[in-house]
Amino acid sequence: MKTCTACGMPMKKESDFAMGDTSKAYCVYCAKEDGSMQSFEEKKQSLINFTIKTQGLDEAVAEKAVENMMRQLPAWKACF
Repeated sequence: MKTCTACGMPMKKESDFAMGDTSKAYCVYCAKEDGSMQSFEEKKQSLINFTIKTQGLDEAVAEKAVENMMRQLPAWKACF
């Protein structure tokens, strides 16, 4: 099983991968419509929105939590 390099999601089945392409290192949720990976800022904002929605945190707290998580992910290590 692979893990998405951009968000950490486990990718267990073909449909979990961007464009259903199991050679990609990122998941369907981290891909743009053309199959390329979202930019750092796009993914960060998406994860902030997801964290607010699912955990009920305010934006500032969600942003800090997301930044801490993204620091650990291979796709974003050079961004910090």
